Amino acid sequence: MEEKKKSALTTLLAYAGNYKALTFIGLALSAISMLCSIVPYVCIWLVVRDLIAAMPNFSQVQNVETYGWIAFGFAVLGIGLYFVGLLCTHLAAFRTAENIRKIGMNHIMKAPLGYFDNNASGLIRGRLDSAANDTETLLAHNLADIVGTIVLFVGMIILMFVFDWRMGVACLLSAVISIMAMFSMMGGKNAKIMEEYQAAQDRMTKAGTEYVRGIPVVKIFQQTVYSFKTFKKAIEEYSDKAEYYQGKVCRIPQSLNLTFTEGAFIFLVPVVIFLFPSALQTGRLSELVTNFVFYAVFSAIISTSLAKIMFASSGIMLANTALSRIDLVMKAPTLEKCVHPKMPIDNSVVFKNVSFTYQGSCVPALSHISFQVEPGQTVALVGPSGGGKTTAASLIPRFWDVDSGVVEVGHVNVKEIDQHVLMDQVAFVFQNTRLFKTSILENVKIANPNASNDDVMRALKAARCEDIIEKLPRGVDTVIGNEGTYLSGGEQQRIALARAILKNAPIVVLDEATAFADPENEVLIQKALSVLCKDHTVIMIAHRLSTVVNADKIIVLENGHIVEEGTHKELLNQNGLYHKMWTDYNQAVKWKITSGKEAL
Repeated sequence: MEEKKKSALTTLLAYAGNYKALTFIGLALSAISMLCSIVPYVCIWLVVRDLIAAMPNFSQVQNVETYGWIAFGFAVLGIGLYFVGLLCTHLAAFRTAENIRKIGMNHIMKAPLGYFDNNASGLIRGRLDSAANDTETLLAHNLADIVGTIVLFVGMIILMFVFDWRMGVACLLSAVISIMAMFSMMGGKNAKIMEEYQAAQDRMTKAGTEYVRGIPVVKIFQQTVYSFKTFKKAIEEYSDKAEYYQGKVCRIPQSLNLTFTEGAFIFLVPVVIFLFPSALQTGRLSELVTNFVFYAVFSAIISTSLAKIMFASSGIMLANTALSRIDLVMKAPTLEKCVHPKMPIDNSVVFKNVSFTYQGSCVPALSHISFQVEPGQTVALVGPSGGGKTTAASLIPRFWDVDSGVVEVGHVNVKEIDQHVLMDQVAFVFQNTRLFKTSILENVKIANPNASNDDVMRALKAARCEDIIEKLPRGVDTVIGNEGTYLSGGEQQRIALARAILKNAPIVVLDEATAFADPENEVLIQKALSVLCKDHTVIMIAHRLSTVVNADKIIVLENGHIVEEGTHKELLNQNGLYHKMWTDYNQAVKWKITSGKEAL
């Protein structure tokens, strides 16, 4: 377990970079400040000693003021050193947290775009932010407290044996009981119980977040009781773990811990009673009283230092949790970078015996598929849901890398094309359009930051967005999502088409571009698509078969295999899967709802 903690701290300090030295300086200053805090207690002992020795002639005592100033000076010095030490650890902690975010984001930037389908940006940001915050707390506060308290504890042990080792041993008994109690709560088999307790707390937090986010859907379908089951189960599980851990595991050890650390001086009483006869006979009664007063006062530090160790050690546990979150981000797959990039020579797309399986799945999404799209051709990918259409299209711009086989763009393996060049070759229009909360002008201009405003306007016009611009209060400068300005699914799709038109990439991938459009928007989108696809290589994914009848080639995918390939007429004549899909599609188009006893 100690190796794991050391490894965690070593890993975290590696993120500090050049600021690692500040962490060590801060820890050293914290340790020195704790040693300074012991001096006032020694001064108290010296004052008490001189006062008792001079009784009842207190006027003969000469060094009380000196001891007072020494105590005051070391107290101020200790506070000052501790403040400077925390300043150093805070600077290092802030830089470490910043570096965690930077390194994490730089790594994520190298991940394939498909990674973000299963890992939402909010989740990734939450992992990095929570890890950085927990790390910041550990390095800025907890680590300094741990080191300072350990040094203080060692200094206490040494000091306790300086004046009277027997009273020192008596004071240390409470520390031994406290350490045994803490180990009983957090060590051995209870360490696993504590991990389960914290895991249950995390699950409850996640379930609560999901429940709050899903409230609109819950209300619409009146499923409040049923939707609450998951959240309620998480709460009950956490409650059971908390009751067991805090009520049964920690109750007795924590009671012993608090009792003996807060009342450590109790152990001094039997020792003083035992030593009293011999001190009375030898005339060292004043020394015994002085030592008793010192140890009674000094024992108060024990509870403070042990409490610091207990609370600070929880920071190390948070650090381990933070590292696990960082590892989840840093384990994101990265695209293999080509050493000697090549340039595509045309706009063709070729799949050669391509197979691909999603991580964690046992069933291939694509299995040994091969097809070719000539420059300027329009090829449609159709088939039942889950057949591999979107997967095939996502392999072209390297949203994922193939497991086997080769995907070529312009007769060059996509792995041998620089990622920026490859992305410039392909424009996308997805069924789930994503617009940023900024102006329409900026949303479109993202496709080509160097484009002029006139270029953006021409792209919007080509995408049939004039009616959208006219109805908005500030035209193209209207911020989407601001002051109640929202667009329908079809309108968002046309804005996305304008973005693709402005990019003017030679290869266009359309993934259900008309999926969420009403009939009116669909007509406008089809007109915009005709502009976008003109003189371009087009790979089109569609469930509405009426949109692909004029494609140069139709590829039918089922269960990751190509089962048919040809033009619309050729596939109908084959009387296979496409013919069945076409028949079903036409029946669905004619389907209508009637009233009374008429058949649907």
